[in-house]
Amino acid sequence: MAVPTFVDRVRLFVSAGRGGNGVASVHREKFKPLGGPDGGNGGPGGSVVLRVDAGVTTLVGYHHSPRRTADHGGHGAGAHRNGAHGGDLVLPVPDGTVVTRADGTPIADMVGPGAELVVGGGGAGGLGNAALASTKRKAPGFALLGEPGDELEVVLELKVVADIGLVGFPSAGKSSLIAAMSRARPKIADYPFTTLVPNLGMVTAGDTTFTVADVPGLIEGASEGRGLGHDFLRHVERCAALVHVVDTATFEPDRAPVEDLDIIENELARYGGLEDRPRLVALNKVDVPDGREIADMVLADLTARGLRVFPVSAASGEGLRELGFAMAEIVQAARTERESVVAERIVLRPQAVREEDFSVRATGAGWRVRGTKPERWVRQTDFSNDEAVGFLADRLDRLGVERKLLALGAVEGDAVLIGDPEDAVVFDFRPGMDAGGEILSRRGEDVRLTEDRPAARRRRAIDEAMPDRGENETRADVARRYDRGPTSYEIGSDADPDAAPADPAGPGGSER
Repeated sequence: MAVPTFVDRVRLFVSAGRGGNGVASVHREKFKPLGGPDGGNGGPGGSVVLRVDAGVTTLVGYHHSPRRTADHGGHGAGAHRNGAHGGDLVLPVPDGTVVTRADGTPIADMVGPGAELVVGGGGAGGLGNAALASTKRKAPGFALLGEPGDELEVVLELKVVADIGLVGFPSAGKSSLIAAMSRARPKIADYPFTTLVPNLGMVTAGDTTFTVADVPGLIEGASEGRGLGHDFLRHVERCAALVHVVDTATFEPDRAPVEDLDIIENELARYGGLEDRPRLVALNKVDVPDGREIADMVLADLTARGLRVFPVSAASGEGLRELGFAMAEIVQAARTERESVVAERIVLRPQAVREEDFSVRATGAGWRVRGTKPERWVRQTDFSNDEAVGFLADRLDRLGVERKLLALGAVEGDAVLIGDPEDAVVFDFRPGMDAGGEILSRRGEDVRLTEDRPAARRRRAIDEAMPDRGENETRADVARRYDRGPTSYEIGSDADPDAAPADPAGPGGSER
């Protein structure tokens, strides 16, 4: 199979780099046992960037290697060292490349040297425990994982950026015309479909320099897929003007110049979008005796249609100067009307699909939670670390996920799915429970402050008796009366204070 040298449409699969993981680390130094957390953050992954390069004229490189991946971000380290940034992957594309999604949705039209499109954004790096530390969580024993980068399938379609487009039947002399008017040297031979790719040539007429391109293989039915023209009609969309190259010396008996022009115009009309382009007509091969006679016969008819007609010969050079200046006149007028193109950097970002932070709906598999925040938090969680899972539970609770599930009728033990349907994380619904590894109590409470210990009972009893103490009594006096035995002597009562003391230890021990 022949290896193509010109490719103008490819499917490209891009994968941006994954963000590096944060690290959980504690500062260790002699004579500093409580150094605190010092885990650094992970570095962001590299992005995939398309950039217009004037030196690139084809997409053949992506035809052979359609999958491209950017660098991953580095992991964090101790001593507050952040991970390295993943390097961006810059992919050069020709001027005039149109980028669309796999379903045909347009993304960007890249015109102008230096224009950039960030087609896949790198994943964010995970936070280390130093960044997660707060007044309530002073020494986190966990860190967040890095996020994966964007993965996307796009279609790159090249539409040649040329000022003048040459259209006509095969072997009408389009390539010969470009070779005669410029330094381009396309393949020229005496058989149809010699030209298999668009040829570009730079033409100078006076002070104006412009680009001329030929569209190979246009025949009747090209807009429906016949011949080669249907593959290359897109290359005339950007042209400021079209030049009909008509063969006046064809050997085919059923061909005539006016009919050839009408057939090509019909195909252009069926393709659409070219009605406003100025037309010129080049009656080629007038150096042949029969060709000159036929050109003289149809000249008046074409002029009557309002077309500017130029009898030319690519072989002898006759009429090429006049045709070149006519092209330059149209190009100069188009450039004056056209605004200057400034290279810009386009960043592809997903469109918002909902205004709420999250949504919950019942499915056959369980309660499905979708939303940017909860899905991102799940991706960042290291489920092998109980404290990290507890941190995730707290974040989801603050967001209101638990309240929404309860309001919709979720009960303990129900399955809760968070994330993309194809790769969701499944949880068992446990309302009001903390998933952390240290304190198993309701969020916001500490069982160590509420459990019924003797010292706690004594302290509460003294607190309750303080409002009824005597005028000159202190808290120590109230505590001593309690230590004598609250069974025989009620605090704050009128009983005899000189009664025999109870066990010195009392029911709750001495207050320290």
